[in-house]
Amino acid sequence: MLRTYQIDGEKVDSIDLKSLVISKGIKVSNEVYKKFSSTNRIYPDPLTCNCFILPDKTVVQMTDIALHLNYLKSAMSLQNLKQMKYFLQMNTPFRLKVSDSGKPVLMHGESTVTEVEFLPESHFYEQMTSSGMPYLGNAVLQGVDTLSFQCLWACDYARAGYPCQFCYSGGVFEQLEKRGKPMPPVPSLRDAAEMTDYAVNREKVAKILQLTGGSTMDTRAECALIRDYLKEIDSVAGLKNISGEVLIYTTPPADPSEIDKVFAAGADRVACSLEVWDEKLAQIITPGKWKFTTRKRHLDCQKYISKEYGPNKACSSFVVGLEPAKSFLEGAEYLASEGIVPIASVWIPFGRPVMGKMQAPGLDYYREVKEGLAEIYIKYGIEPPGDTGFNVCICRDTWNHRSEVSSNATGEGCCEPKSMAES
Repeated sequence: MLRTYQIDGEKVDSIDLKSLVISKGIKVSNEVYKKFSSTNRIYPDPLTCNCFILPDKTVVQMTDIALHLNYLKSAMSLQNLKQMKYFLQMNTPFRLKVSDSGKPVLMHGESTVTEVEFLPESHFYEQMTSSGMPYLGNAVLQGVDTLSFQCLWACDYARAGYPCQFCYSGGVFEQLEKRGKPMPPVPSLRDAAEMTDYAVNREKVAKILQLTGGSTMDTRAECALIRDYLKEIDSVAGLKNISGEVLIYTTPPADPSEIDKVFAAGADRVACSLEVWDEKLAQIITPGKWKFTTRKRHLDCQKYISKEYGPNKACSSFVVGLEPAKSFLEGAEYLASEGIVPIASVWIPFGRPVMGKMQAPGLDYYREVKEGLAEIYIKYGIEPPGDTGFNVCICRDTWNHRSEVSSNATGEGCCEPKSMAES
């Protein structure tokens, strides 16, 4: 059951609270790092994808604004300097501190919201591969049980001058290309396999694997490259040892059947993400996808996967907070009606301004998204990836509490959705 909390005299549930903390960020006391970093998975480094756990086990991304700004300053370019006016707008009412009883507590202003927990310690970020590549900055432990490779190769769309506005990495690739600088090093097949082996088999901190690269112009080659990564991971770590699922994010190929290579190599689900449903906003916010890939290709590929592999096998992430809730939910319902999973990733407005702003919407917006998604998941038998939920996504949390969320929204009970096997 979802826990509820009081913020400024208003009752919010854990999904509401998660959305607010993700979108507004948090200020973390140095005492928290000193007390817990030796025994728990929390580090004074923004590259480690820190999170905390609410009392009902909801996983929440912990973007420490002070650490984030220091990281941006250390990597600052002329383009970043031009964005300082946006960074100065950043403020948050959320704090994380150590209580008098020695527990980590989430604060809103001067009021205590709830005690929280951190995950057990890991030595993942201390490791290096046999080639000398550090794990830190090249893979992250996300949430309770997920290993994510978030940028296995540079984005061709960004290098061509068409990055997604919300993507910090895309902005970096664009600037490096403009200045004639080399792209950052990326994990080789072997590097990724060794990191996976450590997380899955040695420390046993991951049972879900996510692989993501930048969008490429040669989508046939991209599918083949993903296949090669999965084959190497299978050879070194054993895909059979990944007890959860393997989720692949890829650029939709011109010939949807190229995706067969990815499934044949061991993928459980494949996401070809639209990010934004509203067509006018999509042209502005995701210009490379609009220009090079096209919405039609995204939809054709997702529908191909759903037809050939069944419902819940194709996914599309959306960056929730960039468009009106109504248009996002229209897109989510359209995809769900085709057996495609809409993934709701909450916009973290601390990387790059989107359409001239770095301020996320308010609580009513996220409640509308949460309640609409619950109804959609129930109506179409859709199940998002994950188990306990990912750091920045509210889709699995909503699914885990779908009947409760839907009942609270309508004031009535509702039936359980069909199982994946029945849908």
